[in-house]
Amino acid sequence: MQALDDSTVSARRPRVWRRLAGGLGVLPLVVGAAAAQTDYPLTADSRPQAGVPAGTVEERSLTSAVFPGTVRDYWVYVPAAYRAGTPAAVMVFQDGAGYVREDGRWRAPVVFDNLIHRGEMPVTIGVFVDPGVLPAAGDDRQARFNRSFEYDSLGDRYARFLLEELLPEVGRTWSLTANPDLRAIGGSSSGGSCAFTVAWNRPDAFRRVLSFIGSFTGLRGAEAYPTLIRKTEPQPLRVYLQDGSRDLDIYSGSWWLANQAMASALAYAGYDHVFVTGDQGHNNVHGSALLPDALRWLWRDWESPLAPSRGRPGAERHWVTEILDPGRGWEAIYRGGEPLGGLAGDAAGDVLVGEPDRGRVLRIAHADGRVAEVRRDAWGVRALAVAADGRLLAALPGRVVALGAEGEPTVLAVLEAGSLVATAEGPILAAEAPGGRIRLLGGPGGDRVVLEGAEPASALGLSPDQSLLTVAAPSTRWVWSHRLAADGTLAHGEPFYRLETRDDPSAPGGAALTVDAEGWLYVATRLGIQVCDQPGRVAAILANPEGRPPSGLAFGGPGRDTLYATAGETLYRRKLRRRGVGPGRPEKPPRPRL
Repeated sequence: MQALDDSTVSARRPRVWRRLAGGLGVLPLVVGAAAAQTDYPLTADSRPQAGVPAGTVEERSLTSAVFPGTVRDYWVYVPAAYRAGTPAAVMVFQDGAGYVREDGRWRAPVVFDNLIHRGEMPVTIGVFVDPGVLPAAGDDRQARFNRSFEYDSLGDRYARFLLEELLPEVGRTWSLTANPDLRAIGGSSSGGSCAFTVAWNRPDAFRRVLSFIGSFTGLRGAEAYPTLIRKTEPQPLRVYLQDGSRDLDIYSGSWWLANQAMASALAYAGYDHVFVTGDQGHNNVHGSALLPDALRWLWRDWESPLAPSRGRPGAERHWVTEILDPGRGWEAIYRGGEPLGGLAGDAAGDVLVGEPDRGRVLRIAHADGRVAEVRRDAWGVRALAVAADGRLLAALPGRVVALGAEGEPTVLAVLEAGSLVATAEGPILAAEAPGGRIRLLGGPGGDRVVLEGAEPASALGLSPDQSLLTVAAPSTRWVWSHRLAADGTLAHGEPFYRLETRDDPSAPGGAALTVDAEGWLYVATRLGIQVCDQPGRVAAILANPEGRPPSGLAFGGPGRDTLYATAGETLYRRKLRRRGVGPGRPEKPPRPRL
C-alpha cells in the first residue's frame, strides 16, 4: 500500500508518474492519523550538518523488459567519500521519489551524508526507484500502474529487475559491490514488504532489509511470510521492522497484527532482527524519525559477514531438532559437463547417477566421492532405481530396462517413463511421460495400467513400509497418496500433501521425491526441498543447493543419513539427522504426531 503523510500528498510527483498517472499520487485510504497520540520529530541526523560533505543525487529513467514496456524514474545518490573504481556498498529504496526529497520527511541523502561521514555505515551508493507504469496507448486510454504487481508479489521478478536491469545500468557509471553482505534494500508499506521479498528470494544478492509499516497482509500473498519463515531453513538476513498501533485494518488484514506476526516468526527462527513500535497510523511520521537509527542498526558491524540463524534456543524447530545438522551445508561432489538424469541409492550407500547426453551411468562412492563408470550405453537416461535383487533399473527413451555390469540391457517394457520405483516384491511402478498413467511392470497378472487420468507425474515415491505410493506433478501444489496393494493395485487416492508455492505463474515443482525412515516425504520444488510429515503437512523447507531446484533426490551413505540431490550438471549431498530406507528393505515408520 502507499504510505501517506502530508508531504506525500503535496509532493511533486516524479516525471514518469506526473506524465502518465494524471496526478495519481496516493491511494484514497482513511488511516486515522488524526487519532495518533505521539509526534515523532526528525533528529539532527536528518538535517545537513556543518563540516559534513554532501553527496550528489542524479535523476534518471529506465524502460524495463522484466516488467515489459514499463517506464520509471530513479535517483542515484553518490556520497562525497565515493572513489571511482572502488566498489561501494549499495542500498535500494522503493518509492524512491519520496526518499530523496530535501524537504520531505525521509531526507535519505542527508541521513546518508551524516552517517557515512561518521563511519556509522559504509560508503554507500543509494538507488531510489519508483514503481513502473505502462504508458497508455493514447490520451483517451488509461495507463497500467505496476506498483502492487511489482511490490506485493512474492516471486523473484522484482529481484530480477533489480539484478538484471537497474543495478547493471547504475553500474555502468559507478562501481557497485557484488558482496551481498554490503547490499541492503528498504521501503515503506508495500515497498517494505517488497524489500523483504527481494532478500528472501535472493539472499545471494541482498542481506539487509529495512521495512517501515510493511504490507505483510493479503494483498498478493505476503501474509504467508510468517509461516514460511518458521518452516524455511534460515538465511543470512538482518531485518528491521517498524509499525504503529494505528496502522491500517482493511479488507486484506491488519498491518499491526501482520507485523507482529512477522516479528514473532523472525524471533522463532532466530533471525537477527528488531521490531520498533509506535502509535502512528499508515504514514511516514514514525519511520522517518527512526531512519537514522534504523540505518545504524542495519549496518552495524558491516565489515563482518552476516551468518544464518541457528534457531532460537529452546524452540522446537523441525529443521534443527529433527532434520538438519545446522553445521552441515550442501557439498558439490560431482560436476559433469552435461545435465544429469536419474538418481538412486544402492544397497551399499553409494549413489548411481545418469548422464543422458553421454549415455553413461556413474557410481559415486559415498566414502571418498570416487567416480566409476557403470554403463556407457544408457543414452537419454531419465530415471534410475535399484531393485530389491540389486538390479539397476533405468528409464531410457521408449523403454524401461535392467542394466547389469555388462551385456545388453534387458528390456522390461516398451514405455516412455519419467519416473520409476521398485517394490520389495519385485514389481516396478513407472509413470508414463508424458501422460497421466502409472503402469505396473512385472506384477501378478502381467504389465498393466494401475492409475490413469491423473496429472502428468514427474516423480514417484514409496512410503518406508511400501504400503503407500506418492505421486508428484510439477504443475500442481498437491502430492497424491495412494494405497498400494500386494498385487500392485492402487486405491483410495487423495491429494494428501499440500506444498507451499510461490505466487508467480511458474509450476511449483514436485520434480523429485524421497522418504526417510520416519515416513517424512522430501519433495524438490522451486521454493526448496519441502519436508512433509506423515499427516501431509509441510514442516520444513530445506534450501536448494546453490539455489538450484533439484531434479533428483536420494538417501545414501552407510547409515543412509546423507541426502543426495542432482541439479543441472551437479550432484550435491548434505548430512542430515534423519536416515533413509535401503532398496528392498521396507520398514514400518513410527506412529505420527497428529
